[in-house]
Amino acid sequence: MSVSFMLSQLIERLQNNPASIQFSEIIELINSQYEFSATRFTNGLGDAAVVNEAGTNEGSCRIFAFAKLHELTKEQTLHCFGDYYRKDVLENPTNTDHANIRQFMCDGWSGVVFDAPALELKATQ
Repeated sequence: MSVSFMLSQLIERLQNNPASIQFSEIIELINSQYEFSATRFTNGLGDAAVVNEAGTNEGSCRIFAFAKLHELTKEQTLHCFGDYYRKDVLENPTNTDHANIRQFMCDGWSGVVFDAPALELKATQ
């Protein structure tokens, strides 16, 4: 399947049935189509910003890089985190786990900055 076809299917699901999206399937899609380079990224504005050093929170790095690359909305991006977002975060609003998801809910794309590109489309095989 081509990247554009897989992406169009994903976008359709994000629009029509976002609760069906699972973190693992997004990571699998990313890993199958992109070369990943661990990079430092910041998520959030001001004192609340979450700073992720290169090599840490690589799942969040992949999701945010993929979503930014494909201009996903804030809500679409959050659903890419699957049950981490829907169950762990939304069902437990006072918890402090999943800091990247919680911070992104507050500041959205205005707070996400990568020090270097994290994803590059793999060469066709």
